[in-house]
Amino acid sequence: MNHEHHGHQGQAATPAQHPGGSGDHHTHMVADFRRRFWISLVLTVPVVATSAMLQHLFGLRSALAFPGDTWVSFAFASAVYVYGGWPFLTGLLSELRRWRPGMMTLVAIAISVAYVYSAAVVLGLPGTIFFWETATLIDIMLLGHWIEMRSVLGASRALEQLVRLLPAEAHRLGGDGSIEDVPVSALRHGDRVLVKPGERVPTDGVVAEGRTSVNQAMLTGESQPVEKGEGDEVIGGSVNGEAAITLQVTKTGADTYLSQVIDMVRRAQETRSRTQDLANRAALWLTLVALGGGAVTLTAWLALGREFDFALERMVTVMVIACPHALGLAVPLVVAVSTSLSARQGLLIRDRSAFERARALDAVLFDKTGTLTEGRFGVTDVVALDGGGDQSVLRLAAGLESRSEHPIAAGIVRAAAERGLGYGAAAEFVAIPGKGAQGTVDGVAVKVVSPGYLREHGRLPGDPRIAALAEQGKTVVYVLRDDAVIGAIGLADIVRAESREALARLRRRGVRVMMLTGDAAPVARWVAGELDLDEYFAEVLPDQKAAKVQEVQRRGMAVAMVGDGVNDAPALVQADVGIAIGAGTDVAVESADIVLVRSDPRDVAALVELAGATYRKMVQNLWWATGYNAVALPLAAGVLAGAGILLSPAIGAVLMSASTVIVAINARRLRF
Repeated sequence: MNHEHHGHQGQAATPAQHPGGSGDHHTHMVADFRRRFWISLVLTVPVVATSAMLQHLFGLRSALAFPGDTWVSFAFASAVYVYGGWPFLTGLLSELRRWRPGMMTLVAIAISVAYVYSAAVVLGLPGTIFFWETATLIDIMLLGHWIEMRSVLGASRALEQLVRLLPAEAHRLGGDGSIEDVPVSALRHGDRVLVKPGERVPTDGVVAEGRTSVNQAMLTGESQPVEKGEGDEVIGGSVNGEAAITLQVTKTGADTYLSQVIDMVRRAQETRSRTQDLANRAALWLTLVALGGGAVTLTAWLALGREFDFALERMVTVMVIACPHALGLAVPLVVAVSTSLSARQGLLIRDRSAFERARALDAVLFDKTGTLTEGRFGVTDVVALDGGGDQSVLRLAAGLESRSEHPIAAGIVRAAAERGLGYGAAAEFVAIPGKGAQGTVDGVAVKVVSPGYLREHGRLPGDPRIAALAEQGKTVVYVLRDDAVIGAIGLADIVRAESREALARLRRRGVRVMMLTGDAAPVARWVAGELDLDEYFAEVLPDQKAAKVQEVQRRGMAVAMVGDGVNDAPALVQADVGIAIGAGTDVAVESADIVLVRSDPRDVAALVELAGATYRKMVQNLWWATGYNAVALPLAAGVLAGAGILLSPAIGAVLMSASTVIVAINARRLRF
């Protein structure tokens, strides 16, 4: 976050360029406010002790008064004003140079008017000294800034946390098998590195030797370790599990997954938010109102015949209590928290405005293959025809197909394993070209064949259950035992178990769920029925998907398109919110507004829910920041002075700081 209102306009290096650069900047600011607060607090003690007003109030005038005490108070108050007030005075100059009067302008004017007036009284001007109010006001403002900056630091550390995921060194393997520890920046494409158990993977690569499990929760949000073997891709920054592996480097520097994530998070945090623009305009107007209100307050009380010091105190309180600090932080803190939170969950926001639009979606269009479905064949139905039962049919088919590498065979074998069915390996396995396969399983002759094979031999069963599978667009194969048809197996692109939950969550938010697919109408109809979709579009070619998105938009709906980010690119661009799902390590999907790392449609629902929660936090903060001023300003001006209710500048500073802290705490609650 760029804290321009603190007078820190220097452009810091991004964390990707200089790990800890932005963090060092914020850490320095926190330490500076903390140091100034404690020193100013110590210097304030003699100012308070020598205040004639407080001595009279507590009956300590005779005990604490001494010759020259006014000059002592003046000296210590001057030290507090110069040292403690320095951030506000420099901030005033910075804001005036940019013609953007804001919070620093208000505070600087308030403490300067009070200090200069009190100094003039010490030098002989008739009036009342309130150095103690000036000093305590500065103390409280410094305390508020310190607490606020700690909150900002906690909210803006997302990039530094990501940078720290990469180790500083890697164990590079030489051609002779020797190991050399080198900086990660020295790695090049094709290098081989050793990653020991428990170490972080230094950069993106492919497992060349070994097998292990990898924890990549901090990168993709996957809570369970992922098994990795030879040929599998591994992401830099993930944590190696129980075994050493040899990694062949495929990406380095800015091309790595983590670097792309860091760049996305940085750009998202820098993207202007429409809600933020509203907050900034409100803060500017509030500053002008406060300055004008302070002048009117001073003039009005003088016109009513009150003393100048009373009128001045009212003016100072108005300006202090109206500081739009909370208003200025209302949106940025929420943005920082939501961006870092989403990045840790594998939701990579490339465009903040698109993320804000996600809260008000009317419809979400999903690509089918690989998004709502797993993109691979799986068994959906088993029909037994001889009374032997479904398990017998599947067991024999799996035994035969365990010798085949065909996608249908793989789906049958996987289904048997998932159901815990044991089967014997096939003997005398022979493929029937284009028609199926045959062999012997547990001494029984078994065939798994296509409908065309049986049709050629005039033996195609007329069972209505099997006909229904064909009408749904499923692939049907028949199982024969000793040349007798004993059953049929229906296969299709398996619907993800997570899809049902994802769509249910979206529907609960009033979002219509739809599907785009190039598959035939029967297949689309079956998937739509399985998932209870509101609508579907079948036999849609990739270049026609954008037109379908437009068609839904013409109904007056705000539409999100969810696809793989490659053949769905035109549709992702056309949609109000383009979401690329299952990008894995290829996160640089330029056509998408938001990239979801995992192939999990529930992340779409999580994204919409997070967008809604983020917007609610922004609105809550804006209401609090503006509503607080609507109540506090009249009290600060003294409208209830007749009822004995008056706010001192110090109390005004307490209320202002409390407002800022409440906004910061509310933003942090987004995590829960």
